[in-house]
Parts: sequence; C-alpha cells; structure tokens
Amino acid sequence: MSPPLSISSTVKLSSGYEMPMLGVGVYLNEDPIPACEAALKHGYRHIDTAEMYGNEEAVGQAIRNSGVKREDIFITTKIGSELHDDAPATIDTSLKKLGVSYIDLYLIHDGMGGKEKRLKAYKALLDAKAAGKIRTVGVSNYAVRHLEEIREAGYEMPAVNQVELQPFCQQKDIVEYDKAHGIITSAYCPLIRAKFDNPVLQEVAKEVNKEVPQVLVRWSLQRGFVPLPKSAKPERVASNANVYDFELSPQQMAKIDALDQGTPGAISWNPIDAA
Repeated sequence: MSPPLSISSTVKLSSGYEMPMLGVGVYLNEDPIPACEAALKHGYRHIDTAEMYGNEEAVGQAIRNSGVKREDIFITTKIGSELHDDAPATIDTSLKKLGVSYIDLYLIHDGMGGKEKRLKAYKALLDAKAAGKIRTVGVSNYAVRHLEEIREAGYEMPAVNQVELQPFCQQKDIVEYDKAHGIITSAYCPLIRAKFDNPVLQEVAKEVNKEVPQVLVRWSLQRGFVPLPKSAKPERVASNANVYDFELSPQQMAKIDALDQGTPGAISWNPIDAA
C-alpha cells in the first residue's frame, strides 16, 4: 500500500533523483518572487520556470530570499525551439540567471523546429547532464511521435514529459506511452485557467468541502501526475497546496475522469498538434 500523499511526496525519476509531486508554475508571471516565496514558505519544493518566461532571474532571487537550502529545492527550466541551435549557451545562461551551479530538470520546451534540431538540442542537454550542469533531462509538449524520435536515435529516454493535462484534456495516448517507457508525466494547466463552473467539479468540491482548484490538484496527484498549479497571488499558492487532508473516492475520480474531451478540451494552444 502506498503511503498517503503529502506535500513532501516525491516521484523517483529514471535519472535516480526524486522530484516533488507538487510544483508551482510561474508562466505569465512577470514578478514571480512573491508567489515563489509563498510556495517555499508553505512547503512547496519544486518551481517550474522556462527561458521563454523571462523570469529565471527572479525565480533565482526568490530562492535565495527564501532561506531554504538550494539542495532542498527542485528547479525546472526549459529551452524553446527557437534556441535549439544555441542549446549549450542557453543552458549556461539559465544557470547564470538562476544563480545556481546545476539545474535539477531541463526540458526541451516544445516539439517545434524539426526533427534534426530537436535531436541536436536533446543531445546538448544530455552532454550538459554528463558535465554536471543538469541532473535530469526531459521534454515538454512532446507527442508520442516526438518521443519515438528519441528512442529511435538511441538516446536515453527523457525522465519527464510535461504536457497540458487536466480533466477535459487527459492526453491518454501520451500518458500511456510515458508510463510504458518509465517517463513521469507532469501536468501544466491543472487548474484549467480558472474555468471552475463545470457542474461535476462543483458537485465533487461540495462533497469533499473543498474548492474546485483543490479538487483539480488532488485529482492530478491521485492520477500519479506532477501538477504545476500557477498563481501570482501568494494566498492562492498556499490554498492550492491545501490538498492533503482529503481524498477523492474512486467514484469521484471516475466522475472527473469522464470529463475528458481529448484535444478539443485543451485550454492552451497546444504545440503538440502544430509540430
């Protein structure tokens, strides 16, 4: 029997490192310092940023402000397709902006740019891992065909695949592939951009005496995903982590599972379909 979920719960990556199951996202947050400081204060130990977000430097500052030891914080960042040709330099820039000597998880941000450039950038991340600059290599917005490119090239498979994953867009083919190949699936947009008026979600939230965003985070955790709820408001960051004093029943999980609409249920523009 698995131990009960807690804010300290982690998943073991194929790289051998432990990744906290709950992370805080900082997409579209020009000043993520208050949110990151609140997250670390309330027990989060995983922060997810990206080069394209333009806030790596601020995330690094928040980590230093927090007083939490660097080695106790799991930092994820990403390189976008427009920088695939400059991956080695981009990795060094991320390290400098974050003010750290290593990055826990570095992701290819999207599957755009073409096969040749994708594999070139992925190889650069593997080289950076070998050099100790990165501890774990992963991808984001990768469909099965992109993952197969890596396997067919003979490279080690990514430890993580971060995709939009929420009740209305459950990416079942990707999740199944990830599971079969030892890849952890990380979920962005777990809070469906605050579209909380669905009657099923409202019903379940009332049954467990919680708010809809808390139900959404709990659903993702119970499915074994690594959700990255994002908020610029410190109070919401704290509330999003208040999910460990209740459990969704199998019946409630099934109700939420049944909301899946496939690709039409996506909240964000999905680069998986465009690449």
